[in-house]
Amino acid sequence: MSEHDAAPAGSAPASSNLVMRVLAALVLAPLAIALAYAGGWLWALLVTLVSIGLFAEWLMVVGAGSAALTASGTIVLAIMGFCAAFGALKTGVIAGCVGGAIVTLIARGKFVWAATGFAYASAALLASILVRQDLAHGFAALMFVLLVVWATDIGGYFAGRSIGGPKLWPRVSPKKTWAGAFGSFAASLAVAAGFAACGIGKAVPLLLVSAVLTVVSQLGDLFESAVKRRFGVKDSSHLIPGHGGLLDRLDGFVAAILVAWIIGFLRHGVHSAGSGLMVW
Repeated sequence: MSEHDAAPAGSAPASSNLVMRVLAALVLAPLAIALAYAGGWLWALLVTLVSIGLFAEWLMVVGAGSAALTASGTIVLAIMGFCAAFGALKTGVIAGCVGGAIVTLIARGKFVWAATGFAYASAALLASILVRQDLAHGFAALMFVLLVVWATDIGGYFAGRSIGGPKLWPRVSPKKTWAGAFGSFAASLAVAAGFAACGIGKAVPLLLVSAVLTVVSQLGDLFESAVKRRFGVKDSSHLIPGHGGLLDRLDGFVAAILVAWIIGFLRHGVHSAGSGLMVW
């Protein structure tokens, strides 16, 4: 859900921000969908680069962005992405564990925050690749998660702006509202209903999964907001016009794709998580 979901309707800054958000989405969303459809090493490359960016931004937010720490995390995440993309998952996980320990040692006084950021980026990387690798339902599952997260963000933005009302959690994110949260929830259910109507999965399970994922997505957003507030940071970076940084844009997706993979893994195993998420 957007940081700006309670901005006054009709205000110039809000209108300008909305235009920038739409333009950025028109560029980035088709690219993400095209690479998700392609799958394989192309999707893995995108995910790896994004995960490296998430880790770098996290370090900047928590004030631990030294060159050595950023470089070591970048190398380890690149190795993990390569291994996961080409079928050496166990090697990638081992590399991640060893690399995570190295990152933690280099961070010294910020080791807890550095370790958390590395785990965050690693989870995003592995879950995103593994969900897509399911040959039967990987693309459908990935699109389902992406669309639920996007619907959560868009529904929250417009419901929050148009309705306003009581704040969701003022101490952590003063602009988020309960109206935005319910708008997010309703929009995510519409995505599930759309998939079921197209014959991609059964309605009731998909509605339940979308309900879980939209709540998790909003919690991921609040988690990132809490971290930024803890360190007095407004945006993780200014990489994406109208959205801030990768952390600002993908906080909900990271949480949702991780939970989506866990659901799929528990039902159909490591490499068939897409089927586990979509086939009931």
